[in-house]
Amino acid sequence: MEKKELLYEGKAKKIWTTEDDNLLISEFKDDLTAFNGEKKSSETGKGALNNRISTILFEYLNDKGIPTHFVKMLDENHMLHKRADVILIEVIVRNIATGSLSRNLGIEDGKVLPFTLVEFDYKNDELGDPKLNDQHCLILELVKDQSELEYIRYMARKINNFLSDFYAEAGLKLVDFKLEFGRDNNGNIILIDELSPDNFRLWDAKTNEKMDKDRFRQGLGGLIEAYEEVLKRIQK
Repeated sequence: MEKKELLYEGKAKKIWTTEDDNLLISEFKDDLTAFNGEKKSSETGKGALNNRISTILFEYLNDKGIPTHFVKMLDENHMLHKRADVILIEVIVRNIATGSLSRNLGIEDGKVLPFTLVEFDYKNDELGDPKLNDQHCLILELVKDQSELEYIRYMARKINNFLSDFYAEAGLKLVDFKLEFGRDNNGNIILIDELSPDNFRLWDAKTNEKMDKDRFRQGLGGLIEAYEEVLKRIQK
């Protein structure tokens, strides 16, 4: 399977068409962005690490019966996956308070939440990815009806349960993470995008050391080393 035409370029990936209209190739980039693109950098090898970590997690979720776009890892920086129409909702899943949740609501940083919180953001860079409630989603026609929102919430919590257990076995806390969903060519809602420390907050279970993109956001350094450690721990 070979890349044909560049379909889309985002902050972390390029997406290419292939000879099969139903299959696309994602090319993972080394670029780093934070704060809606205000902070930018690059780390050699970051894209390859995200591709490998995402592959492991997609394969794990596929085995658990979660419908995803993942087909296979092609090489160090390229992943083959199904074409899907993106649902313009970023699904934020939170287990522990930190980041914007602590800043905006005054919840103590590091506080374990009494239940898993699922939030929706509008996937729109020009508007700064604002928060959405169910009525916003319906008014903007991001989904067909309320039942689709409930299904997305259900799938987000189910994925969280699987991945929390998976990471716990690797000595990591799954603090929070972002998911994206899309519709396959049959109209089914499936998990898409990537599953990497770019989109996940991961803390060491013993020390609470940050093992994710917060190392870049907060100027802590050692991002590649942290991603390499995550990969090392989750490889079977």
